Amino acid sequence: MTKLKLGPIAEDKPVKVTVELPASLYRDLIAYAELLGNEQNQIIDPVKLIGPMLARFIATDRGFAKARRAPSQAPRP
Repeated sequence: MTKLKLGPIAEDKPVKVTVELPASLYRDLIAYAELLGNEQNQIIDPVKLIGPMLARFIATDRGFAKARRAPSQAPRP
C-alpha cells in the first residue's frame, strides 16, 4: 500500500474558486485521486483534492507559520 500524505477528504462548506492548472499537474492530480480512491475503496473527484492539498501545504510550511505568528507581519483575512 502506498503511503499518501492525504487522508480522508472532509466535507466542508465550499467556496467556489476558478483556477487554471498545467495539464501535467492535472494528470498527476487524477493519478493521485485514483491512488487515494483505491486506498479508501471509493471514487474520488480529483478537483476535491485541491483544497486539502493546499491546506496541508500551508499547515506544514514553517516559514508561513512563523510569519503568521509575528504580530506585525500577520496576513489579514
